[in-house]
Amino acid sequence: MDSLCCFNSGNSQLAGGRSSCGKGRSHQGPAKYGFSLVKGKANHPMEDYHVAKFTQLRGGELGLFAIYDGHSGDNVASYLQKHLFSNIINEEDFWADPHSSILKAYERTDEAILSHNPDLGQGGSTAVTAMLINGRKLWIANVGDSRAVLSRRGQAIQMSVDHEPHTERSSIENKGGFVTKMPGDVARVNGQLAVSRAFGDKNLKSHLRSDPDVRNIDVDGNTDLLILASDGLWKVMSNQEAVDIAKKVKDPQKAAKQLVIEALTRESKDDISCIVVRFKG
Repeated sequence: MDSLCCFNSGNSQLAGGRSSCGKGRSHQGPAKYGFSLVKGKANHPMEDYHVAKFTQLRGGELGLFAIYDGHSGDNVASYLQKHLFSNIINEEDFWADPHSSILKAYERTDEAILSHNPDLGQGGSTAVTAMLINGRKLWIANVGDSRAVLSRRGQAIQMSVDHEPHTERSSIENKGGFVTKMPGDVARVNGQLAVSRAFGDKNLKSHLRSDPDVRNIDVDGNTDLLILASDGLWKVMSNQEAVDIAKKVKDPQKAAKQLVIEALTRESKDDISCIVVRFKG
């Protein structure tokens, strides 16, 4: 992976010395990726973490891409960056049944976070993960409001589900929780959390879900690119707008940077993390 300096402002250094941008490519096919991350305007450290890499496994190749948007600290997002993909791949039926392996690994990873010693704190994280198997099959899973959007012949297709309190109110209330909506604010679980599914969040877990929505698609000649991003991007940009911007830029790292710059221009104040995967040259 080539690490580059994308932003010359004070945003170029992120928490934990993580680089703010970079790129890489498949060793077996035409797919290549780039990412760009920038800290938001809130006066707490950057809470977004990401994964973007190709790895060789069992004679095949896996592209692993993820955005983890932490809240109330970055401990859970950091844990997911280190463990979630390895937990999925280590499920014994992963190659035969990726769908159930992803479901099991998400559940087991959340259980590990909640029981972790020392305590990971009261924080939590969203997750959107994409696994590209041998350049041909793409598996997307998500918990929370980080989003995956596919471009197919230039048309935006949302591959994830935004898990928001107002859309999952009945589930929250059935678990004994409640949803509040104050003027000028988004809906929140128990007046606190703006997503209805998350990893961690020990104090709210009895009212939350952590099971992901999972989708898969065959990558073919009509599949242009994939965008993964935290809600700092999607709060200010539609899926189609993001695809239109990314499609114009052949270098995926420059495309990711362009999306982040556009979100900043539109006055997004949150941390913004973006990965662009191009499936063909």
